[in-house]
Amino acid sequence: MAELTLAHELALLAYDDKGTLQLNRPALDHGLAGALLLELALAGRVEVVDDRLVVADPTPLGQRQLDDALARIGADDKRRRPKDWVGRLARDLPEQVLDGLVTAGVLRRESDRVLWVFPRTRYPSETGAEPAAETRARQRMTAAVAADGPVEPRTAALIGLARAVRLDRHLFQDLPSDRVKHRLAEIAAGDWASAATRKALQETEAAVLMVITSAATAATMTAATS
Repeated sequence: MAELTLAHELALLAYDDKGTLQLNRPALDHGLAGALLLELALAGRVEVVDDRLVVADPTPLGQRQLDDALARIGADDKRRRPKDWVGRLARDLPEQVLDGLVTAGVLRRESDRVLWVFPRTRYPSETGAEPAAETRARQRMTAAVAADGPVEPRTAALIGLARAVRLDRHLFQDLPSDRVKHRLAEIAAGDWASAATRKALQETEAAVLMVITSAATAATMTAATS
């Protein structure tokens, strides 16, 4: 397939080698929506102005999910916050991203039932081992967290996404926890992109975390009152 987007990489990281999702579903949905916004910001297509996300360049990128998101943002007659777009873009997004990985032969789809009753869909790799694209993403993220100094923008953005959806505890478990905590904060505050791009990325990552936290709180309250 064409070069993987941040959404593709996040989806690969979110599933274990058996094809089982390691996150709750709202976290995956909103994380992937955030990935689209981060990709658009890195490409100079969107930026944050007065706390609202706006299109800076409407030129398509040639990737369906990204171009659809860019068109929706540009066509909206109201300027919205990154948080609003994370919620709006999340619907059906995991299926679209995973379909792309299946079509490309990176993953395969397996449907069965748990205890012969509950339907389940898993997404293991075609070989049964970790996909090469996922290995590369893990390696560059781990190298960035283990090292000092500047971080390549796409890697920094992917690390920020992983942190927002709470995948960091799985990805960096072999590194000292104090080191990981300090380095993630350093990368989040780092001067590794233009001021406009960095602002868009920081606000998008914060928006993903906010939406996920709100969804988790709502689910907990619903369970407690049922």
